[in-house]
Amino acid sequence: MPHFSSVPSHRFPIAAYSKTLSSSRFALPPCLISSSSQSSISIPPLRPPLWISATRVYSSWRHRLVPASRDRLHLRRGRLGCLVGEGSRGLLSMETSVEKVACAEDGGEDRARQNGALLKLEELNWDHSFVRELPCDPRSDIMPREVLHACYTKVSPSAEVENPELVAWSDSVAKMLDLEPNEFHRPDFPLIFSGALPLLGGLSYAQCYGGHQFGVWAGQLGDGRAITLGEVLNSRGERWELQLKGAGKTPYSRFADGLAVLRSSIREFLCSEAMNGLGIPTTRALCLVTTGKSVSRDMFYDGNSKDEPGAIVCRVAQSFLRIGSFQIHAFRGKEDLDIIHTLADYTIRHHFPHLEKMSKSEDISFGAGLEGSSAVDLTSNKYAAWSVEVAERTASLVAGWQGVGFTHGVLNTDNMSILGLSIDYGPFGFLDAFDPSYTPNTTDLPGRRYCFANQPDVGLWNIAQFTATLSAANLISQEEVNYAMERYGIKFMDEYQSIMTRKLGLSKYNKHLIGKLLNNMAVDKVDYTNFFRLLSNIKADPKTPEDELLIPLKAVLLDIGNERKQAWISWMQTYIEELVSSGIPDEQRKAAMNSVNPKYILRNYLCQTAIDSAEQGDYEEVRRLLKVMENPYDEQPGMEKYARLPPAWAYRPGVCMLSCSS
Repeated sequence: MPHFSSVPSHRFPIAAYSKTLSSSRFALPPCLISSSSQSSISIPPLRPPLWISATRVYSSWRHRLVPASRDRLHLRRGRLGCLVGEGSRGLLSMETSVEKVACAEDGGEDRARQNGALLKLEELNWDHSFVRELPCDPRSDIMPREVLHACYTKVSPSAEVENPELVAWSDSVAKMLDLEPNEFHRPDFPLIFSGALPLLGGLSYAQCYGGHQFGVWAGQLGDGRAITLGEVLNSRGERWELQLKGAGKTPYSRFADGLAVLRSSIREFLCSEAMNGLGIPTTRALCLVTTGKSVSRDMFYDGNSKDEPGAIVCRVAQSFLRIGSFQIHAFRGKEDLDIIHTLADYTIRHHFPHLEKMSKSEDISFGAGLEGSSAVDLTSNKYAAWSVEVAERTASLVAGWQGVGFTHGVLNTDNMSILGLSIDYGPFGFLDAFDPSYTPNTTDLPGRRYCFANQPDVGLWNIAQFTATLSAANLISQEEVNYAMERYGIKFMDEYQSIMTRKLGLSKYNKHLIGKLLNNMAVDKVDYTNFFRLLSNIKADPKTPEDELLIPLKAVLLDIGNERKQAWISWMQTYIEELVSSGIPDEQRKAAMNSVNPKYILRNYLCQTAIDSAEQGDYEEVRRLLKVMENPYDEQPGMEKYARLPPAWAYRPGVCMLSCSS
């Protein structure tokens, strides 16, 4: 794993992107704080970033994995969703949505089209399991208040609308829902997806959840401006939840107006689909509409509010449940612990059904981490198996982010999907110049808790909160908590190492080579995306003259002096030696590298260009950018301008960094 600590301290002081948080930062639910429970709950503080101290952490976790048979663990990983065996080094790509698997098995969209299964909006097949199976708020008013003993409140969209317009839409999400593409062109489509007209068959509600924000328990949060329309079952039996973001006030709005602006809505819409194109698990976006009304926003929280165009995104996911959806009930005392049990059963039944079908006869047991502790049998407790899978999905997600240089910006527990999806795109950012301490969130600047380098450890911290919640409800034991935490670390290491190995076109992981590369990139502020894309042009020829070694990279190695040039030449010589030893033909390696190193990413300045046009009523750039980001690994002749380095204006406030304000 890379050692960012090797970066000279005067360039990147470790305090700027790595913190060791004391255990006091792990606030526990009140029901856990007792003389009996304090000794049984062990939540580790955040270490220096997981990938900085990789060798030590990796080996210390790895030697504790004690299955009855390591080979059997490797072969049976599919039964538990994401388990990875001792010898695993291949990247287990996590499908962004269930429909990719279904399409491979049964012909997917083409079969639906042949069978005449494409539907009009009025023909969608609704199944409101969340409303049907979980406790409801007895009140349906939108007065801001504490919603007790409930998972949701029934509310309707209430945003003011005047001549709404359709800005952009996703044909691939429509296919996922079996929705006829011509439906986007209905004159009433913008009215329906702004909430001004009801969607026939829908049953709308806002979800109740809490969360830790910047490491501090924030109490009840909930869907303050997102209103779920219900769940649609498609022809393949997949469940998709439709949600309008910016549709008006709910009981969870507190002092906010429940609305969203065009600026943030374009970013959310485009990034949802861009992440899907990159192969990163994510919520999706069906469409984006303007409301025709203005919304007042203070973008920088500096007292300078201004009116901006209002907008609403229709988000789509198998579920919008978060870690905070479970936490809120643990923090409300013992009388609400049964709700955690009910919600866990619901989630497993509908979203992890394979965990209810495991057989005790499989005898999958593991060492639980602490010396002398008993083994963990994941077939004897579905909640333990579930906590492991949530941990591993989260680890896979974060490894994928690190691979493409994505920084979420607000990794609070209320923004962490229980399904391992990227969710809630606010002040996100993709790396331009490589900087481990980069955060796109101005609110995060004082401590950089959510900076790029910290994301792996923040994911672990959030899993600690999740397992503590399940422990509070007596669903998992302390040994099972420890094991889920360990699995996060192992899964992240496996996947991150595999991703970086593939990005460099290597046949095996080379810790020193990759660590030195990332150090060089950080020192010289090299563009993360363009560097790896250009790297595929290197020829595995050890006879290449020194003065020609860096020619394929000249577009990204800008303004480097002779000393730094020599550092890069030295690295390149070692890299070419590694390529030669792998024996992979140059053209084959180039194709493989280009399949994992995108040419196009959703840089903040590209978003801003589309936003500027859209705010003037021109939506073509939003639609064009969407099409480019749907196929980020393809060359796309004529679209090369979207792969350029950012212009100088891209680094101004409000473009490269944003606040949490919507």
